[in-house]
Amino acid sequence: MAPSGAWCWFGGPRAVHHRGRWRRTYLGYITDSGAITVAQYDHANARLSQTVLAEGFEIDDHNNPAIHVLPDGRLEVYWTAHARNIPLYYRRSTLPEDITGGWEPARTITTNTEGQYGWTYTNIAQLTAEQNRKYLFWRGADFNPAFSTTDGDDRWTEARSLIQVPGQRPYVKMCTNGRDTIHFAFTDGHPRNVHTSIYYMYYRAGHLHRANGTRIGPLGTPVSPAQADKVYDATGRPKSWIWEIATDRRGRPVLVYANFPADTDHQYRYARWDGHRWHDHWITAAGGSISADGKEPNYSGGISLDHTDPSKVLLSRQVPGGRHEVERWRTPNGGHTWTSEPVTRGSTELNVRPFKPVGLPGDGPMSVLWMAGEYPSYVGYRTRIMALGDTL
Repeated sequence: MAPSGAWCWFGGPRAVHHRGRWRRTYLGYITDSGAITVAQYDHANARLSQTVLAEGFEIDDHNNPAIHVLPDGRLEVYWTAHARNIPLYYRRSTLPEDITGGWEPARTITTNTEGQYGWTYTNIAQLTAEQNRKYLFWRGADFNPAFSTTDGDDRWTEARSLIQVPGQRPYVKMCTNGRDTIHFAFTDGHPRNVHTSIYYMYYRAGHLHRANGTRIGPLGTPVSPAQADKVYDATGRPKSWIWEIATDRRGRPVLVYANFPADTDHQYRYARWDGHRWHDHWITAAGGSISADGKEPNYSGGISLDHTDPSKVLLSRQVPGGRHEVERWRTPNGGHTWTSEPVTRGSTELNVRPFKPVGLPGDGPMSVLWMAGEYPSYVGYRTRIMALGDTL
């Protein structure tokens, strides 16, 4: 897909599928020269197009763009730097469903929470039940999750805190049904600094709720982890890091995450809400960190969910005696048992951070995206963007 490209897993969605006039998939990444790039794949003719939205941006995989398709079919792309005091940027395509027909000038969002760290990680959702109000989330200047909203005309509300853990930096993953609900899975800090657990809550109609519907409070009043569901309790158990959240056909949340009996021993787990309680299951051992410089010992190969069917998981694990390989895993019974099939095998390089575009059905072309190459660090990646070109 791209000879140079990388992404982190906390900004997104980093790839989306849209079936409008055309059946196309869009993805965003940052190159090793700092080019913020969007690619477009046309499923009808297998044509691939690419466009650069910003050149010479900070070289850091935290800065990958988030892709959003507006109700009129135009693309909207958000990105920012890694905890630096420069604005949060976004651009819109001129034409619907087409990245090649030009882009409006970049706009900036300058509202942020109080602090010294700037913006990090852009995540976007839009709710049709709220007259297409958009919700933009990021890690704020105090290292805690923040958000702003708009009902159009690029007028964004003042930044407010979503979650507050003073002195720490909670990590958040989110997903939305695009209609009335946004789901959040998060930690109480960075696993390098805190013995991290995993938490869950959802937003609907102005308020945040626990999984059983219990109201936590209004959106904009910062939440502490203790107010949300504790999906994985690290007390007396290994610390953890969230990787992905999706919902099943009934709208119930499903989470995948890593925990760490040791920094060299990463394990993948699967948690789901059945309408009454949380169920948590082990999937597989994942090996060690992909980060060659040793500064990020909890950078797993990566795990994600199929948003059209979260009984399917994509993961990257270090195979015995080999490198990190991408595999597709399936569970027929809510995580109790699993089967797997390889996407890559016998590799001489890393294959990591696999992801399926949000909204793409089936297991065919573009149903697995990943990074291949070497990963000295998040500011020194030497990776390509790869895609599955046919069914397994």
